[in-house]
Formats: sequence, C-alpha cells, structure tokens
Amino acid sequence: KMQDDARYLKRKVTAGSLDVHPTEKALVVHYEVEASILGEGGGHMLGERKEGQKIIRVKSLSPSTDVGALAQKVVEECKLIPPSRLPQVEQLLYYLQNRKSSPKKERRTVKPRELTPFEGMELNEEASITRVDEYVELLYEGIPEKIRGSSLILQLARNPDNLEELLHNEAALGALARVLREDWKQSVELATIIIYIFFCFSSFSQFHGVVSHYKIGALCMSVVEHELKRHDVWCEELRKKNKSAPESGSLRRDQDKALRKYQGLRAKQEQLLRVSLYLLLNLAEDTRTELKMRNKNIVGLLVKVLDRDDEELLVLVVSFLKKLSIFLENKNDMAEVDTVERLAHLVPCEHEDLLNLTLRLLLNLSFDSGLRAKMVEVGLLPKLTALLGDENNRQVAMRILYHISIDDRFKGMIGYTDCIPQLMQMLFECSEEEIEAELISICINLAANKRNAQLTCEGKGLKMLMKRALKTKDCLLMKMIRNISQHDAPTKALFIDYVGDLAAEIRADEEEEWVLECLGTLANLTIPDLDWELVLKEYNLVPYLKDRLKPGSAEDDLILEVVIMIGTVSMDDACAAMLAKSGIIPALIELLNAQQEDDEFVCQIVYVFYQMVFHQATRDVIIKDTQAPAYLIDLMHDKNAEIRKVCDNTLDIIAEYDEEWGRKIQSEKFRFHNNQWLEMVESRQADESETYLYDNDNDRTDLFYSAGTHETLDDKDVFDQTSSSPGRPATAYGFRPDEQPFYQYS
Repeated sequence: KMQDDARYLKRKVTAGSLDVHPTEKALVVHYEVEASILGEGGGHMLGERKEGQKIIRVKSLSPSTDVGALAQKVVEECKLIPPSRLPQVEQLLYYLQNRKSSPKKERRTVKPRELTPFEGMELNEEASITRVDEYVELLYEGIPEKIRGSSLILQLARNPDNLEELLHNEAALGALARVLREDWKQSVELATIIIYIFFCFSSFSQFHGVVSHYKIGALCMSVVEHELKRHDVWCEELRKKNKSAPESGSLRRDQDKALRKYQGLRAKQEQLLRVSLYLLLNLAEDTRTELKMRNKNIVGLLVKVLDRDDEELLVLVVSFLKKLSIFLENKNDMAEVDTVERLAHLVPCEHEDLLNLTLRLLLNLSFDSGLRAKMVEVGLLPKLTALLGDENNRQVAMRILYHISIDDRFKGMIGYTDCIPQLMQMLFECSEEEIEAELISICINLAANKRNAQLTCEGKGLKMLMKRALKTKDCLLMKMIRNISQHDAPTKALFIDYVGDLAAEIRADEEEEWVLECLGTLANLTIPDLDWELVLKEYNLVPYLKDRLKPGSAEDDLILEVVIMIGTVSMDDACAAMLAKSGIIPALIELLNAQQEDDEFVCQIVYVFYQMVFHQATRDVIIKDTQAPAYLIDLMHDKNAEIRKVCDNTLDIIAEYDEEWGRKIQSEKFRFHNNQWLEMVESRQADESETYLYDNDNDRTDLFYSAGTHETLDDKDVFDQTSSSPGRPATAYGFRPDEQPFYQYS
C-alpha cells in the first residue's frame, strides 16, 4: 500500500566536518545523506539517514606547492566543500605539507613484516569492499575456504580507508572472531590471517574498543602460550632424533627431513607469534589492559621468545619488554625470569635496531641494583665498553655504564676494561663550552676508585684535566679531580705542581660551587713536607678561612670543607701556630656550638683540635686559653663511634701534658665506666630472682667474668690505654684516603 502511494524519492546531502587523512596525503570530507520517500500529497512517508566520507587525495602536495592555489582548486572541484571553508582547507593542506608522521596512527618503534603467501594458498583475485558478505560466507565452510575468505578480508583491512566500513559490518567481525576462537589450533595460517585483520584495527586507538569487544587480546595470549609449548615439544623431539641418528644411513636422512620440517613449522609459527605480539603491544597502550596481560604472565612469555633467532620477532619482543619495564612490577617479573642473561647474547648484534632497543631495555633495568650486578655477572661490562666507539649506541651504553659505576663493587672492575682510556679521549675531544652530562658523570664516579684514578693520571692525563678545568672553571670536571686527589701516593704526589693554581682560586669573588671543589681538592692533599704556611701566606687564605667559619656565612658544604682544610694544614706546626694566633680556634668552638647536632661538623672540628694539640704552641692555646677540652670531655661518650675515637685520642694527649685536665679527664672516664658497672650489677640483681636458670651461684658469676681469677676495676685498669694516631675522619664526601672501604652485602 505504501509503495502504491509513494510518488517520488527526495535525497539531500549535507556537508559535515573536514579533516586530514591519518596516513596519506589526503583530505577527508564527512557528509550525511538523507533519503526520504514522499507520498502523493508530498507528505513524508519514510526516511533514512546515512553518514559517509569522501577522500580527496593530494599526492602532488610537496614542500614547494602553492597551498593557496591548491586549496582553491580543491574547493572548486569538490561540491561537498562550500566556498566559505576555503581558509580551513588551506590550513589543513598546510598541515599536511609539514606533517612528518601520521597523527592518528600509533607511533611504533617496529613494523610488522608483510605476510608472505602460505603454502597452498594463492589469491589471484582482488578483494572488493562491496563483496565482504560473500567473503564472510566462506568462513562457514572448511579450513581452506576459511583461509581464502579471511585472506580476502585481510586485503581490505590493510587499507586504512576500509576499516571504518568493516567496523560497521558486525557480521564479518563476529564471524572472524568465532572462527579464530574455534579453529586457531587447527591451522596456523588461518590464525595468523585473522589476527592480522584485527591487528590492522589495533593500529588505531579509536578501534581498540572493537578488538577488546571480541576478546582478541585474550585469545592472542592463549595462542602465544600454546605455540611456545608446541615449540618446546618440537625441540625435544628433534633432540631425541639427533641423539639416536647415526652419521649415515636412513635414520640420518629421516633426521635431516625432521629438521627441515621443524624449520618450516618454526617459520610459520614465528609469523603467528609476531602478529599476535604486535597486536598485544598495540593494546597495551591502555595500562589497564597491560595489567591484565601482566596477570597472565606476559613477561614470562616474552622473555621465553628471546631465545629465538628471528631478528624481526626479537625487535618486536624487546620493544614490548622495554615498554613494560617502566613499571616496577614488570621489572620485578623480568628479574625473576633471567631476562638479563637472555639479553646479553644480543649485545652486540648486526641488526642495528635490535641492538639499540636491547640497550635501551638494559638501561631501564639498570636502575635496579640487583639487575646491575647481574649485568656484570653475565659479562656485559666489556661489551658495553666496546660500544663506546659506536656513534649510534654510545650514549645509551654510557648511561648503562654510569649506573653500574654508581656501585662501589664494580668501579674497580670497569678499570680492567679499556673504558677509561676511551672516556679520557672523549673528554679531551669535547668542546670547551660543555661536556656531556653522562660522560663527566661516569668519570666522576670512576675517579673515586684508586686504580681508576691512577689510570686517569697516566701520561699527561692529570695535566690536561687541570688545564681544562682551570680554563673553563667547570665545577663537574673539578669534582672529578677532587675525587682523584683523595687517593694516596703515587696519585696524590702529582698534585704538588698544582697547589698554587688551586689556592689562587680560593677567593670570595668566585662562585661558591667552584671554590668548594678547589678547596676540597686542596684539603685532600695530605702530602708530607708540603709548606702549607707559605701557601697560606702567599695567597692570603687565612682571612678567607676565618670568615667562612662563621655560621651562615656560606652553604654548610663549603663551611665544612673549610674545617677540613684547616685540619689538613694544621699538620704543619708553623701553620698551626699561625692559625691559632689568627683566632681561628674560638671561631671553631663557636661553629661547634652552632653545629653540635651535625656529627660530621663535630667530628671534623674535633680532628682539628687533635692536630693542634700535637704542637707545643697551639697545644698551650687550646688547653689554657679555650674551653675546647671541656667540649671534648662532653663528647667523650658520643653515640658516634668516630667522634668518640678522635675525642679519646685528643684527650689522651691533653692529659699527658696538663695534670689538672688529666685528673678531670680521668675522673670523667672513671665515672662513666663506674655507671656502666652499676648498671650491669643492677641488671644482674634483677635476674637473680630467676634461680631456676642456674645450678649454683658460681654459674651466675661466670656470666660476668671470664674463667680464672677475678679482678676488680680501678683507675689504672680503666685508663691505661694506648692509642694510635688516627687518620682524618671519614666525611660524607667519601672514605678517608687511607681507609679501605668495607662492604657488607646480603
């Protein structure tokens, strides 16, 4: 009846938004078609709206193209674009002219290799988007027909222009997902083709929803896990045949045939793994999806694939692991499955992209101290050192080496490679304006090791470093020199020629950071027979040192270095006397009051007192004119062992030369030990109630006294102690030059 009443069809086209194509040099014009069936009286009977798009390719667009003229031509030839949109067209063309990569397509570090024709499958026809329903019908037949139908749909899906149309064909996508779910174990070819179709959708963020809707990601995880298990079975069967096959004969021919079959199966399997993992990598853009993958052991599966030889597959796997490694949980998973060991055999390799990706993954993992240790254990140090000469990978290799050099356990091991000569060469080849941060950082770390410092100074190494540092006033370069200066002979003796140059930099008008490094280097030079008095006088350093002792006069680091410098020069008796006359000792006591909560300040100031009580002139000033001994007595029982050690040695010297202070010191030591004795006795009395723990009283006595005669404590026993002269106390900057570092690792 409606058809009888219908008279004519009304069609209306409305222009919509205008945009650029995501991958090609083309404009995309969106439009809407409204079709209406009108009745005899002109009334509306039936209507339908449909959205569409027209692609206007501008392949001739180049950097030299006149964008304005091209925009005018596009508007004239395309009736869907009204003249009022000419400025917008011009703007979009200008964008296309300067675009370097597709803005909507996901940026990937790797590209999937094109699918090769499978054995027994040759397609001579070209797929058409209008015949999709015919291809879908093939998916309901046998495996060969399913392969043919899915291959034709894949032809269409590989063209981004067709994805929107395929997206709206729910019957096609549903059928593909069903076939994959039911038949992926029966045919590797079929599974590869269908996953490739969904991979085409996964390459665009806006299509991730449809991939997730059909649970293709979960299917891919199952496919990867199953294929890896199959590969293990193949390898085991091949191993058994190799073991049983003789050198010649029919069994040997069977073994060769089995090997060829295995190689063919592995090639197809790796193609399936590649497209499956690439799809998962695209979906892992969403961290929630990535977490689901992690819960299904994606890290373990990827690491297992690292044993393969296919470089394209390895590039993909390493890229995926690198993306995952930025999260702590994934990094911990990688540590548990020996990832570093498997990556080690990829360094070096001839595939440039694979090598660079592997190094970047190792860089991410090197933030973990345990994984750094594993890198050293598997022999990566010499390999990374060799890459310093590779321009493309030098910076990444240097960053990994920097992380390794942070750990004192491995500083010395780096010295047994040719790393240091290469670093020194790069250092001297750098422009004077600025040294690469990675380069100078690793040099600073390595210089903290004695043997590395000696290697650095070989030839004219130290001379070149000093010359460059003093010329450019580079604080980081001087920090490296400062690290070198902390080591004993023969390295320290090389600095005698530069004492004057360093002292000349200690001025109030210089930058504090620069002065700090120069002063720290000088303070490390505990060289016998160095005339510090002459140095202080010639460069007028005493007023500077005294002014910087005032609390708040500078940053704490600089003030502390001034104290250490005073301790170094006080080893010279004439220099110590000159400092005492200048009034530095009261300034030190004032600083001690201000910084009494800072153990490092306290320890270094007490060490200055220790140095000064060695000399007659300064000893009398400290004992008779200051309250330093009283402060030292208060610090005798400090909780810091280093402070107690320096205090005891200083007070022993004072007690030897001054009877009055000697009695006070002896009395305080006796009082302290007596208190300890009383606390011990009280503790013993508290335990006497637990008589069931002992057989008799003698057993209780043995808890506090060794077997044999028991001696009582008296003053002589408590204070008859010999003390050796301590070296300079350790600072937060590093260990004393004369102290071997002690490490305790679980």
